[in-house]
Amino acid sequence: MTDTNSAWGGRFAEATDAFVAEFTASIGFDQRLYRQDIAGSVAHATMLSEVGVLTVQEKEQIVEGLKAVQADIESGTLQWSVALEDIHMNVEKALTDKIGTVGKKLHTGRSRNDQIATDIRLYIRDEIDFLSTELTRLQQGLIALASTEANTIMPGFTHLQTAQPVSFGHHLLAWNEMLQRDFERLQDCRKRVNVSPLGAAALAGTTYPINRERTAELLGFDRASENSLDSVSDRDFGIEFTHAGALIMMHLSRMSEELVLWASAQFNFIELPDRFCTGSSIMPQKKNPDVPELVRGKSGRVFGHLMSLLTLMKSQPLAYNKDNQEDKEPLFDTVDTLAGSLRAFADMIPNIKAKREVMYEAAARGYSTATDLADYLVKKGLPFRDAHEVVGQSVAYGIEQGKDLAQLSLEQLQTFSTDIGEDVFDVLTLEGSVAARDHLGGTAPAQVLKAAQRATQKLAERS
Repeated sequence: MTDTNSAWGGRFAEATDAFVAEFTASIGFDQRLYRQDIAGSVAHATMLSEVGVLTVQEKEQIVEGLKAVQADIESGTLQWSVALEDIHMNVEKALTDKIGTVGKKLHTGRSRNDQIATDIRLYIRDEIDFLSTELTRLQQGLIALASTEANTIMPGFTHLQTAQPVSFGHHLLAWNEMLQRDFERLQDCRKRVNVSPLGAAALAGTTYPINRERTAELLGFDRASENSLDSVSDRDFGIEFTHAGALIMMHLSRMSEELVLWASAQFNFIELPDRFCTGSSIMPQKKNPDVPELVRGKSGRVFGHLMSLLTLMKSQPLAYNKDNQEDKEPLFDTVDTLAGSLRAFADMIPNIKAKREVMYEAAARGYSTATDLADYLVKKGLPFRDAHEVVGQSVAYGIEQGKDLAQLSLEQLQTFSTDIGEDVFDVLTLEGSVAARDHLGGTAPAQVLKAAQRATQKLAERS
């Protein structure tokens, strides 16, 4: 008798080529799904016993056997076999070795097609929950630092040119808004992940009297999927998760860019903790911001995985195709990259030290209160376009004199507009400029603290 794969080799006249067996096997990477695979099998066996396909005794044997298999996996005693192709067949073979022929009954009424679709959904659901926890931890650190630095003044930039003074705390809360959207996207994605395909079998369901609602309930899914063809071939949920992950990494990359700039000698706005930096093998003075640099670089991995998954699915006919084996490694690496990046930032951000005096001095350069002077003139009755012209002339004069607007005398300022009075210096100071934007979403320290309180309340509501 020809030695072929026991899972499907009955109709084959020769064994699979050794290279092809290695090339097509997925056990090298899908073994990380063992918890989800075993959980799905326990639920399936439980349901089969409830509808009379398995006896209660057979179900109990299978469940106890699966627990023993999981213990072997977690102790490192189970030897993975490429010949068995994937996590499903490796677990089933280990189960059959432990409990005998009864183990072969576990696969009744299901296929590896709906099994892997179930495993991946359970896996991504678990990882969304973990990543959401890490996002929350990062946000907590950001909000706490923002509250501490609510009164710290720094230059706000557009085009990386000094624009207007802002609170450092306000800047940090802008990062938090990005992360808040990321959290909400993950929770929304989770709704579409949390649908059970189990019972769709290979593509057309099964003739056994299964109860798909019951397996969905046992596995904590919100509901069972509607269409068997779509159930086994859908990977939208994985693409959507990777898209959410790509946005998270894009945001972390933007933060990284600013951290790298701020930690440079040219900006010198912050001090990063030593334990998140490295030195140079040749230049002893160097303190390199390796963590933000690496996170900035790792964003490209997740962007690539998103494109990879979209390309993977774009030409597939219904229903399941072997192509879909290629979905796991991009998903796994996306999870690993997100988890590492979020952990690094959640640990690093609360320990950043702001160099307040340096930030203040930088904000005092570059005529950052020019817009405040224009607003002042508008309030005096000058049309904004005329006020803009007056301030532009004042700035040009200040550049010529080597002085900031606040350093010009009242007489010098009045040469550009007689509407300027002694009270102008209240708006030309950095403190006055920041405090004047005292509205929802504004930079006033009181508003920053209120925003931090609202953000903290949002985090509290998650639990």
